[in-house]
Amino acid sequence: MNRNLKLSIKSPLKRELAFLTVPIFIETLLIMSLGAMDTFMLSQYSDAAVAAVGLANQILSFSFIVFEVINLGTSVLCSQYLGAGLTTRMEHAVGVSLAVNLFFGLLISGLLYFKAEWILSAMGLGGGMLPLGVGYMRIVGAAAFVQALAMTLSAVLRANNKAYWPMLVCLVVNILNIFGNYTLIFGKFGVPAMGVVGAALTTAGCRTLSMLILFVIVFCTTIRRFPWEIFRRWPGHEFHNLMKIGLPAAGEQMSYSCSQLVISFFITSLGMEALAARTYCVNLIMYSYLFCIAISHAGAIVIGHLVGNSRWNAAYTLGRYVTRVAVVITFGFSLCLAGAGHFIMNALTDNAAIIALGVAVLWIDVPLEIGRPLNIVYVNILQGAGDVNFPFYVGVIFMWTIAVGLAWLVGIPLGYGLLGMWWMFCLDENVRGIVFLRRWRSRRWTHRAFITS
Repeated sequence: MNRNLKLSIKSPLKRELAFLTVPIFIETLLIMSLGAMDTFMLSQYSDAAVAAVGLANQILSFSFIVFEVINLGTSVLCSQYLGAGLTTRMEHAVGVSLAVNLFFGLLISGLLYFKAEWILSAMGLGGGMLPLGVGYMRIVGAAAFVQALAMTLSAVLRANNKAYWPMLVCLVVNILNIFGNYTLIFGKFGVPAMGVVGAALTTAGCRTLSMLILFVIVFCTTIRRFPWEIFRRWPGHEFHNLMKIGLPAAGEQMSYSCSQLVISFFITSLGMEALAARTYCVNLIMYSYLFCIAISHAGAIVIGHLVGNSRWNAAYTLGRYVTRVAVVITFGFSLCLAGAGHFIMNALTDNAAIIALGVAVLWIDVPLEIGRPLNIVYVNILQGAGDVNFPFYVGVIFMWTIAVGLAWLVGIPLGYGLLGMWWMFCLDENVRGIVFLRRWRSRRWTHRAFITS
């Protein structure tokens, strides 16, 4: 039996996994580059602008997790409905997702626009950095509802094995973002130099264009029509399932983002050099686990199809394969990044203190990138299989006791600063990784699907 299972995994499932991983990898690379490009191009403007925009982007990313409540549920339900051949229910789930995320997106947009100064001040941003952060957050935050819809549409296409469409859209938008940043930040082609405001205008405009293109693609290739009947008779069952999946699934991400906001508050108290070094390193390090994100999302979709078809053993074996590949590649990339750290940091800034901190952080991050891929993969594939509560509980317990509590103790009262904090982040990622590894091997996640064939 094990031999037959290995053979089935070796051909069709691995091909499906690769078919999804490659476009998701490219799309994720482009999405990350869209945000990182603001940071890297602003580094030629000023380190203060980098620090302000880095904090603003972290708050924006946190607010976007509200949309993930619905998007994660959409991805899981669409994958399992597709595996079970329930097309009409999938269309209703998509309609509910778009309607709910539009509503919450408009609320978040208003909050970020009108309360930008209060939020950033509460996070400890002050002096010359505050107006820079406020200007960026108001413009990008006002377009939050656009991002809500774009994220939902992308999730629908991925779950339907059409991940190449979001990839192509991101490619076009990324090229426009680079051109727009160059033009508006530095004042080229007769346009006045706008600095941080120029970066914000480009980001908001590119996200709007992305949403419009994705709408056309989804309703031309995947969903035959928008299910307007959901407004006459609200499909409470689909909404219930979306929330049942999405709340704990997004809760894990929200817990992580909340912990990162608190950590940012701690690091802000260490000074501009520490905050800027963290911003640079976070934008660099994310490229080391980029492939891990891609293969974990692809693995969750394929496992969702398998679970919808009640193929539990195949799902278990595929999950172990995805984990091995993710750990090896992520760790290798982190080693390369640390080795090139001094050269990269010197290219980004001429502040000696920021360079020294950044290089040290990149080396501390190498052992962290053993635990991080375990967390990323297992959180995604457990959610794909329907085991959505366990990752939430584990995340809340360990993130807040180790990544926040111990990081504060070691970094501030004990005086080890940013480097001491990063060692605690490393401990947190690896402890959670071991817990998730044991959960997958126990198979307690089986038979938790929301739909079976």
